Amino acid sequence: MTLHESGAAKAAVACEGVWQVFGENAERALGDALGQNDGNAKAAASLLRERGLIAAVCDVDFEVGNGELFVIMGLSGSGKSTLLRCISNLIRATAGRIEIEGEDLRAAGGRRLIELRREKLGMVFQHFGLFPHMDVTENVAYPLRVKGVPARERRARADEVIRLVGLEGREGAYPRELSGGQRQRVGIARSLAVDPSIWFLDEPFSALDPLIRRQLQDEFLRIQARLKKSIVFITHDIAEALKLADRIAIMRDGEIVQIGTPAEIVLRPADDYVRGFSRDVAKGKHACVDSIMRPPGKDAPGDGDPGLRPDMTLDAALASCMSLYGAVPVRDDGGNVIGSVHPKDLVAALQVEDS
Repeated sequence: MTLHESGAAKAAVACEGVWQVFGENAERALGDALGQNDGNAKAAASLLRERGLIAAVCDVDFEVGNGELFVIMGLSGSGKSTLLRCISNLIRATAGRIEIEGEDLRAAGGRRLIELRREKLGMVFQHFGLFPHMDVTENVAYPLRVKGVPARERRARADEVIRLVGLEGREGAYPRELSGGQRQRVGIARSLAVDPSIWFLDEPFSALDPLIRRQLQDEFLRIQARLKKSIVFITHDIAEALKLADRIAIMRDGEIVQIGTPAEIVLRPADDYVRGFSRDVAKGKHACVDSIMRPPGKDAPGDGDPGLRPDMTLDAALASCMSLYGAVPVRDDGGNVIGSVHPKDLVAALQVEDS
């Protein structure tokens, strides 16, 4: 039996009741803690910590749809990277069920796990992990070499993904000859070489300078728009999460506090912890008209039609609405008119480029 109803489409990734507990006899300790607390996960986690064990991931449930970019974020120590390592089975979860395209990962044997990592799962980490003695092409082609792909075929595939990440002309360069952003592009290309259906990225841009980071985020979105991979992306940066995600899961102390779209996270935070992340966010950049739209007939529309659509951001909608208004005077201290400002110019001056 899978996590899904019979006949329903399988999620790319599905987690149910996933725990990761570090410490002596973790599985037994978790079972005892849950038993003593009638299955209450929060109370069980508290008891485990009192006993000196670390409940790094606590009873996590979520699904990632096919082609969805799912971001997991939280403060340092919240459990987000540990959760990713459980999902990819780099560490074995203490309890719970983890499915990759309907297959129970925790029930898979060692050989099957190797096959999954070689053929279905792409991984990119904060530290690039490039081979210093290999040039760009050799680094990118390495996973194909491990799979036994013939040299000509793996060279052609490496050239294809090198072009995809914008590294044409650097094929023969060694890692020491590349910038941080270029090395990260090599890491991304290498993870894509085997054409994985599911892509795991653990803070891949966090070590980069802000400008390079924004450029790579834009490049990443361009690649995703073309490839439509199912992605689990880890970050501690709310701006990055809001820019990239289809949905966001926010973690605290090993638990998922809220899962929602960027607009839901910004406009309807579940608690003060989530609200703290989005407090300084320019909400108009992430929320859309449909998040504040009233039903037809609720209010009588005024004159003029600025052409609003439900998927427009609030910033864009405000800019369009401002075109309905005329210029207003600007006066000096004596009340004399010294100029005028049109409301749409105010909006334009306050617009901030997407970060």
